[in-house]
Amino acid sequence: MMGWIILFLLVLICAAGLIWLGKLPRNTYEITAAALLIGVAGYAWQGHPGMAGVSVVPIEKPNSFDDDMVDARNDLGERFGTAQEWLIFSDSLNRAGKHGAAANYLRNGVKEHPDDPDLWVGLGNALVVHAGGVITPAAQFAFQKAADLSPEHPGPPFFLGLAYAQSGKIDQARAIWTELLARSSADAPWREDLESRLAAMEKIQPSLPVEPETPEGQ
Repeated sequence: MMGWIILFLLVLICAAGLIWLGKLPRNTYEITAAALLIGVAGYAWQGHPGMAGVSVVPIEKPNSFDDDMVDARNDLGERFGTAQEWLIFSDSLNRAGKHGAAANYLRNGVKEHPDDPDLWVGLGNALVVHAGGVITPAAQFAFQKAADLSPEHPGPPFFLGLAYAQSGKIDQARAIWTELLARSSADAPWREDLESRLAAMEKIQPSLPVEPETPEGQ
């Protein structure tokens, strides 16, 4: 009902403006009124004046951030030095569904602390979340940067493998995780989780058997 009232008020304002401001002659009043009424009729036919308004402010949905990622990140040995404040606030933005803002916030973080591998890992994760679980060249660069800064850090290969797995690139994920498992100590806090993920991956898509090498001369 409110939509119709607003519509007719706009029609009256428009008509008044045409008459007084536009200096319309009296012999055109009927034609002008007919044109405005035709417009109202067309809107009534195709429009929905009773429908509630829709916000034009873009709202990102919290559909790809998982708190399990935070737990895994903690288990993977983040030092939480200079990265702590940045990562915690980025997590809060992701929980609110503001994935783009979370990624941009961590971009600023690595600008201020370019030598912190934990921030680069966090940025890679945020970029993957922002892309709906798909690894992008920017995310891949962030993980690689973290690996270059701290070659023994388990975070970069773990989350790079996770991004590949989420993108359906099982073979790449398996290769990265298998290498990480091979260099992880027996008491590494992330070892059990990594073994579980590899076992689940094997059930979903078994790895190809390794063909025996053919002796030379045969």
